[in-house]
Amino acid sequence: MTPAARAAAAIEVLTDIDTRRRPAADAMKDWGLAHRFAGSSDRAAISGLVYDTLRKKSSSAWIMGEPSPRAEILGALRQTQGLDVEAIAALFSGEGHAPAKLTDVERERLAGADLSGAPSHVVGDFPEWLAPQLEASFGVSAAEEGRTLAERAPVDLRVNLLKNTRDKALAALAYLGPQPTPFSPMGLRIAMRPDGRAPPLASDPAYVKGLVEVQDEGSQLAALLAEAKPGMQVLDLCAGAGGKTLALAAAMENQGQIYAADPDAHRLAPIFARLARSGARNVQVRAPRGKTDVLEDLKGRCDLVLIDAPCTGSGAWRRNPDAKWRIRPGALEQRIKDQDETLESALRFVKHGGRIVYITCSVVRAENEERIAAFMARHDDVLPIDAASQARSAGLPGLAEHASTLGPGFRLSPRTTGTDGFYIATLTRA
Repeated sequence: MTPAARAAAAIEVLTDIDTRRRPAADAMKDWGLAHRFAGSSDRAAISGLVYDTLRKKSSSAWIMGEPSPRAEILGALRQTQGLDVEAIAALFSGEGHAPAKLTDVERERLAGADLSGAPSHVVGDFPEWLAPQLEASFGVSAAEEGRTLAERAPVDLRVNLLKNTRDKALAALAYLGPQPTPFSPMGLRIAMRPDGRAPPLASDPAYVKGLVEVQDEGSQLAALLAEAKPGMQVLDLCAGAGGKTLALAAAMENQGQIYAADPDAHRLAPIFARLARSGARNVQVRAPRGKTDVLEDLKGRCDLVLIDAPCTGSGAWRRNPDAKWRIRPGALEQRIKDQDETLESALRFVKHGGRIVYITCSVVRAENEERIAAFMARHDDVLPIDAASQARSAGLPGLAEHASTLGPGFRLSPRTTGTDGFYIATLTRA
């Protein structure tokens, strides 16, 4: 396919996403099935253009003066690829399989329009209804935080210390140009390719053998701040695919016991293969079994309960840019309800003197500091751990400056720490 035909295909996919309000991955899959002539490089290029457009959807529409897939792609080509009017006109020529020729108005907008006078949600490329929430979290920096959440994310790896060292992993993956992560002592960072494609890790021996796992540095830091020690009894209450479970197992040196649970059995499904690959031997998976309470025997027994809470996922917009346009106010309300219920559930299992670590991949204050404040207001025997002290105790003194100014815990974001957006708060039960 020519670059112009790929641009036309991206418009098709974006139109499908808008019309049917569906995930970008599903729309891309359906497009590929309906256009089997497109090779893997074509599909990758189209996918990259679709995702880049979704990252800059609002600001591109502002620049072009029109909220449509065509306008959004035009604006994105200027913003993300730095193409000038003539370069874009060569793609939008109206010839063959190319999109229709640029209009005079489109040429004028591409040449001279900018974001002057645009509101924060346009500059930051996030939904307008979320503007009050992000402004409550970031104040005058909301737009800038949004802009960094709209950039491409690198690929972060966690070195599996049960099998490997960071120096050995750096050597094994040298052909990909990995760099040590700034905060996590077991992290590696690999830049995305210029075309937006991720490095080929799935077939790399280091990955296949479980020497490294894909995990954002922010998620690694959350696991490190939990300070899981050998011999502990640990419950990962919302384990999902098991990323943090595996990190905890390595920190515990396969000693003690981790119970990996999740209310959604489908989310837990990938954990079994990952556990086998990792060499972790101290993990019990407690999958849901109808109405049976599979965690009944853990009441009041756990030294540590980790909550990777269900949330809006706003901190992961770099990786899932379509998600921010599909979320609705009702979803935030439901997530807040889920978070409160999950915190209450955790209290059943943590023993006196034990800890609850509450984590979200959200940058929204209502899902973070406000949930912890509400939880502590309901329970006099739950107290916060000072963030600066915790950072030092976990061997991460550089994180102390990223303590939240809005309440207990830490705030991480692409703009401040170069990670995905995370909130991490630790509570102790008296």
